[in-house]
Amino acid sequence: MMKALVVGGSNGIGLSIVLNLLERDEYSVIYVLDKSPFPSTYTNEKIHYISINLLNDWNLKDKEINVENINALYITAGFGQLEYFQNLSTEYIQSSFSVNTISPILILKHFYNQLLGKKPFYCAVMVSIAGRLNSPLFSIYSATKAALSKCIEALNTELEVQGSNNRILEVSPGSLKGTSFTWVITNPKEN
Repeated sequence: MMKALVVGGSNGIGLSIVLNLLERDEYSVIYVLDKSPFPSTYTNEKIHYISINLLNDWNLKDKEINVENINALYITAGFGQLEYFQNLSTEYIQSSFSVNTISPILILKHFYNQLLGKKPFYCAVMVSIAGRLNSPLFSIYSATKAALSKCIEALNTELEVQGSNNRILEVSPGSLKGTSFTWVITNPKEN
């Protein structure tokens, strides 16, 4: 039986993945890691919700998850803000890199042995088209997603060179409703 871990599975694309996995008989356990509570309307004996704050908490071993028993990893957690650079706070910039870049990379590090292994390991990471295309008002969000994209590209090359058939699927959608993205733009600050 398969066991999956969905990081950011309480809403948006992550929740859609969880609901899809629930319909598949081959999945016996679906771990959901998220800061947001898992919606009670989708309660199921297969789902094991674990609260996590990706700003400063990346150690999966503390979460009672046996990483070696996971067969599929889906990372969908992230957030962004459409805003002029001069209006972005230092805290926002640091938080963006922590959640959108550093935490996915550190979570992938936990599963690198499975990716290198001979057994199939299914792995997908939600990045963004903003990581591939420059756009005004996306400076920090784009930078966080571009860094994650380049890391995934390099990891996939390493996996190939080391003889693994496993790869990390980078998913780079455009704007989607139901995600943690703020679309409020304030006027640039006066000089």
